[in-house]
Amino acid sequence: MVGGGVRDLSLGREPKDFDVATDARPEEVRKLFRNCRLIGRRFRLAHVHFGAEIIEVATFRALHPPEDSEGDDADGERVIENGRIVRDNVYGTLAEDALRRDFTVNALYYNIDDFSVVDHAGGMDDLEDGIIRLIGDPHERYQEDPVRMLRAVRFALKLGFRIHPQTAAPMHDMADSVADMPPARLFDEALKLFMSGDALDAFEMLRHYGLFESLLPLTAEALEEEGSEQWVPFIAAALRNTDERIGADKPVTPAFLFAALLWPAVRQREAELVEDGEAPIPALQQAAAEVQTLQQSRIALPKRFSIPMREIWTLQPRFARRGGKRAQRLLGHPRFRAAYDFLELRAGAGDAPAELAQWWREFQEQPERPPSQKKSSRGGRRRRGGRGRGKGSEDGDRADTAASSPESSAE
Repeated sequence: MVGGGVRDLSLGREPKDFDVATDARPEEVRKLFRNCRLIGRRFRLAHVHFGAEIIEVATFRALHPPEDSEGDDADGERVIENGRIVRDNVYGTLAEDALRRDFTVNALYYNIDDFSVVDHAGGMDDLEDGIIRLIGDPHERYQEDPVRMLRAVRFALKLGFRIHPQTAAPMHDMADSVADMPPARLFDEALKLFMSGDALDAFEMLRHYGLFESLLPLTAEALEEEGSEQWVPFIAAALRNTDERIGADKPVTPAFLFAALLWPAVRQREAELVEDGEAPIPALQQAAAEVQTLQQSRIALPKRFSIPMREIWTLQPRFARRGGKRAQRLLGHPRFRAAYDFLELRAGAGDAPAELAQWWREFQEQPERPPSQKKSSRGGRRRRGGRGRGKGSEDGDRADTAASSPESSAE
């Protein structure tokens, strides 16, 4: 057993999962287990299925390929482009495998033969001292895989450790290289950073090391604009409430999280379009589309999250239009609850009138519709499209794209 499972057990924590390392090649593992699938091109792995559980089995990898190896051979293949490892299937020994892992605390091996912990990288000492330390030269290791900078931040937050000065030193100068990573991989890393209960600390640490700009460049630019003082508290409130919900074991969704993280960029672009003569609502719609498209090239947000994120944004102007039947119709929108919670966040940061958020808060608390709303709801069909639909959608919204307010933040 290797990696995070050994690390967490050594710290007295319950491991999230268990990984296995072996000298058996992936093809050999597959022959041993009929319920085994080989995955990955960059790193060839075996996934052994036991019911609903998946045990990831990796073959020991070498530090360097044999000098006489070229391309594919019996010992596997390693492909390096611009100093970056894009494929690494060169197999080796346990000792070599330990030294090619990222951090010392992740290079611990539990030997099931004699129940000992094998430590070739000083990981046990760093566990005792509370240190996140890269194995090898930090500059070279970050060049091989820039995502290691994000992982250093994540593990420091997860374990409550500090990043070793030598491990942290190259981050500012090399942070831009994170932008070259596949957007789908950066989405996965962003979720781990912002949806593990330490989102606010992650935001602050990423900004400290210059990494936030590599993940959300448009937002980073908006935070530096003159007159943008409200945006850091706005994001901080969303992330703080996300952490509180995770701590209370309540559901959260990336749709609302990224709606909050990207909103400063949307507002900045909206203001530019209005200044150029565009009407406010079309300006917001165009700004939302542009920001989402540009952000997709950095973090690949799946449609199941990007579509509700856009709806949260584009529903905001409708809160100001409360006359006639408009308020009741908005209450019945499937994304009403998420959009309303977003309005509460905006009001708390001074981006929307506090009176507007208060009006909608009171409107939802009314046990019955106002007389004028009752008169406008003649016929069962229109009644089903009114408040009844709104109540039903609130439950569905909280289960799917639920949002965050002072009570339900960053869901």
